[in-house]
Amino acid sequence: MNELKLQRRPIWLAIGCLQIALVIWLSLIPDPVSIPVINVSDKLQHALAYAVLMGWFGQLYQRPMMRLGYAFSFVLMGVVLEFAQGLSGQRAFEVADMFANTFGVLLAWIVLRRGGDQLLAWFERRVMGLAPTPGESPESR
Repeated sequence: MNELKLQRRPIWLAIGCLQIALVIWLSLIPDPVSIPVINVSDKLQHALAYAVLMGWFGQLYQRPMMRLGYAFSFVLMGVVLEFAQGLSGQRAFEVADMFANTFGVLLAWIVLRRGGDQLLAWFERRVMGLAPTPGESPESR
């Protein structure tokens, strides 16, 4: 694997954890947040949220088994959150949302396999001006 070590890995990991917290919070609040200027399908929002999560963590953890673990975890998270919504009495349980979440994870998986797994490394080099450090990331040892 020709992987570059991310210079700001702890920052990227913290941002990823905040993304997970945001998805959980948005899934469990009584009134879903809607942005009037962005009028997209609920299912598209689900797919996009889970694609971002999988894409983000797929860049941080590039070993195939780690990625598979994250993919499984995000799909499971989407299922559990749908059941939690149904049990809350304030939000609706929708199997279609589970499928949209899973679609987002699979879409990100494909993008990662096609070169999208180097976007954070590219950002560090081009935007932040950090020199690449060849070698394995801490998670790939």
